[in-house]
Amino acid sequence: RRRVRRARGGDGRVAARLGDGGPVFVARVWHSVGMIVEFESELWIWDAEGKGSWTFVTVPAELSAEIAEFQDGPRRGFGSVRVRPRVGGTEWATSIFPSKTESAYILPVKKAVRDAEHLSPGDLVTVRLEVIDS
Repeated sequence: RRRVRRARGGDGRVAARLGDGGPVFVARVWHSVGMIVEFESELWIWDAEGKGSWTFVTVPAELSAEIAEFQDGPRRGFGSVRVRPRVGGTEWATSIFPSKTESAYILPVKKAVRDAEHLSPGDLVTVRLEVIDS
């Protein structure tokens, strides 16, 4: 059994070395289960060219950059990132997607969430977002 020694730096980085002098690895850690961010954003509608409409909030550009940095390894389809968002008392599993027009990630907010939280397009929404892909 190998023993791992860890040291946490002030910038959130964790360095570890196997007790037998094995390799060193460094990773950025925001939370033990993933990265968690909270932000406010306006709920908006995207019309999918006659294929129905979708409702989103935009993850602020600074947080989108941090989430992109947090990702390690190959991206999922369309560059999506699996997340667990919470709005008010409603939590669900979905993905965020990179948007070229927004230069940030966008989060789809499904109808069941909008109904449960009494939300309409144009409302300012507080989102707690746990990134579960890393």
